[in-house]
Amino acid sequence: MWYYNGKEVSDEDIQEYVGFVYRITNLTNQKSYIGKKLFKSTRTKTIKGKRKKVKSDSGWRDYYGSNAVLKQDVDSLGPDNFRREILHFCKSKGTANYLEMREQIDRRVLESDQWYNDWIMVKVHRSHLKL
Repeated sequence: MWYYNGKEVSDEDIQEYVGFVYRITNLTNQKSYIGKKLFKSTRTKTIKGKRKKVKSDSGWRDYYGSNAVLKQDVDSLGPDNFRREILHFCKSKGTANYLEMREQIDRRVLESDQWYNDWIMVKVHRSHLKL
């Protein structure tokens, strides 16, 4: 389950948002990961001989980050040993990119072994932001 401000997140809570910035914490050693996730993913599908973009659920409810070491720890320790919290709901992909990077920089995730994050990479223009 995902939490926002201490409360469980439901489908009603995400209606107006594109994605979110999150923190996943390993409860056995307090090591954390900062990332972002979109609620919908866009895929190209061939329908009646024509290629169309189709949006589908991104699997965010069961998501535990993209970091290989974090995913390995979730597999070995079990999901019950991890807390998943949403830090920011985002109204655009650009806003999610920016806020993820800002959280990573503010928390200095590359400067300590208390973070799973290995790298920060983002390209955001002012016009991408919808705060």
